[in-house]
Amino acid sequence: MTTSPPGGDRQQDLIALAEKKMLRNYRQQPVVFTRGEGVHLWDARGDRYLDMTAGISVCSLGHSHPALTRVIAEQAARVLHTSNLYYNEQQIRAAAAIVDRSFADRVYFGNSGAEANEAALKLARRYAHVVRGEPERNLVVATLDSFHGRTFATMSVTGQEKYRTGFGPLLEPVQLVPFGDLAAAEKALAPGKACAFLVEPIQAEGGIVVPPPGYLAGLREVCDRTGTLLIFDEVQTGVGRTGKLFGHQWEGVTPDVMTLAKALGGGVPIGAMACTEEAARGLNYVEGDAVPHASTFGGNALACAAAVCVLDTIDAEGLLDRCQAVGEHLGRKLDELAAAHPDQCTGARGRGLLRGLVLASPAAPVVTECRARGVLLSVAGGRVVRFAPPLIARTEHIDEAIAVLDAVLRERAGRK
Repeated sequence: MTTSPPGGDRQQDLIALAEKKMLRNYRQQPVVFTRGEGVHLWDARGDRYLDMTAGISVCSLGHSHPALTRVIAEQAARVLHTSNLYYNEQQIRAAAAIVDRSFADRVYFGNSGAEANEAALKLARRYAHVVRGEPERNLVVATLDSFHGRTFATMSVTGQEKYRTGFGPLLEPVQLVPFGDLAAAEKALAPGKACAFLVEPIQAEGGIVVPPPGYLAGLREVCDRTGTLLIFDEVQTGVGRTGKLFGHQWEGVTPDVMTLAKALGGGVPIGAMACTEEAARGLNYVEGDAVPHASTFGGNALACAAAVCVLDTIDAEGLLDRCQAVGEHLGRKLDELAAAHPDQCTGARGRGLLRGLVLASPAAPVVTECRARGVLLSVAGGRVVRFAPPLIARTEHIDEAIAVLDAVLRERAGRK
């Protein structure tokens, strides 16, 4: 991290203004970022930080990537928005780009991961009601410790009570079962009352929890047997984060519905729900009826141009292979770090460039101390220090971050 120049403190002035004008719903750290390049960010004081969060798994191409910057500027000079009263070229190209790279036949666009999950839940309910003619099949089954968003419906299926407290009553009926427990899932689905089983291929906000081998395949079999739509929430695991384009590809399993967001736009807000032709019947428009689901901004030309660029750049730059190689390096370093600090760490876990160091105590103070030393990390599941760097990160960036985290842990041990 560089030394701040003398003179007035623009950063503190901006933070003071934010404290007066902005809603106090966040616990933002006392730093204002003004620009970024590659894997680095600079704050309003000119201090540089190594970014190991990528905007919570969003900036997969890093900051100010030349290709993405050019595409955004060119599209902004053409057209930004026309609404879904009409087609726009970039929306069509983005849908084709996702379909051509996945199991899916159809794509719906929204503006965020929560919106993508809302669309998936509406599709599942309406598929049961309208396509199957079974309105009593309205149960949604999800997993404990999951995270699917902060809207009312997505809170309702999020398996962490801290996100739900104070907002009841929530959407019902919902049943939460332990993640990785196939027997519990089968028991919940067996009565034939569920329209959907919603699950993350890796629980990210829940603490970077990788499912046991065979779990996703087992869910596929149970959902097929019980007539339940299987929905994979790939909002954080999708678009290359785990070293494959979609996290479920590690298991050789395909869902009926998949939700995407975060990395899809490389920093431009966009969400997508991708599904099979059969599942798509749940939101098909019927002549004479109201449109079953819609979004004014969903699929706007700017966001979709960014999405096409992100997917094309991942292919052109071989970022999936890099993610796997650099991710394996990160995994080894985290294992070594856990072994070097047994009193503070209980292990490491994850896949690709979505990994975490599991601590014996809350992770937030460690993340704060790393930020003070110029490395940006985040917290997952309370006790996990999360690494989710841009897919362009190299091993030397990982080593730099690990060295800082190691120094922080050593200093904390010395204070005890």
